[in-house]
Amino acid sequence: MAVVLAVVLVVALATAWVAGSSSAPGEGTGSTDATRLGPGAGETVAGYLGRARTVPPGPPGPRPALVAFTTGQDPAGAAAALAGVGVREAVFRVPLPRVQTALRRVSVDDTGAVDLATALRLAETQAANRAGELARTGQGRPATVAATESARLAAGCACIVAAVVEIDPAGRPGVPALTARPGVRAVEVAPPGARIGALAVSPLLPEQTDDGRDPPETVGPVPDDGPVPPP
Repeated sequence: MAVVLAVVLVVALATAWVAGSSSAPGEGTGSTDATRLGPGAGETVAGYLGRARTVPPGPPGPRPALVAFTTGQDPAGAAAALAGVGVREAVFRVPLPRVQTALRRVSVDDTGAVDLATALRLAETQAANRAGELARTGQGRPATVAATESARLAAGCACIVAAVVEIDPAGRPGVPALTARPGVRAVEVAPPGARIGALAVSPLLPEQTDDGRDPPETVGPVPDDGPVPPP
């Protein structure tokens, strides 16, 4: 039963990423030949965590990597967990019980023009814009969900679930040291030749486990399962 649920959740999360991502100013984009980072279809959490511990061989130098957090982080918490590492994207997801919410990738500028706090505001804007689009097309409940996401982001929620970074596996801090930091659940390094602008990211979410619990609703139409939690 646990394995079945894990498989369902992994597939659902991959689908939710495709459904929830979009291109907008400040947001990362993928491509049809993108390098995928995150659990694969049918891969258990334990299997993914084991695979992420193995760095694909290649020449020295920085490579993209996906960092998954044990719990959602606010900008300060994410910055502390990633200190000394080149952060390139923040991945946001607002958790709402039994409600589908989007994964939002926001680019982070290494010059400091867009830091994690600014990225949070950009994610809020993305959610607000999405709420407006849905409302204009008469999609009431999804619009309410998106508006609630925007409100939670505006309040500074701990909603950074992952980050895309550049790291030299043989350098400092190095992958083992980064993985061992408080708040970090997994660090998956991309193979040589992968590019930040050509990544398909579907991160391991904090609530995703192999323990047999019912997975959250993460795919398909937003279910009509009662009131949306208030902002």
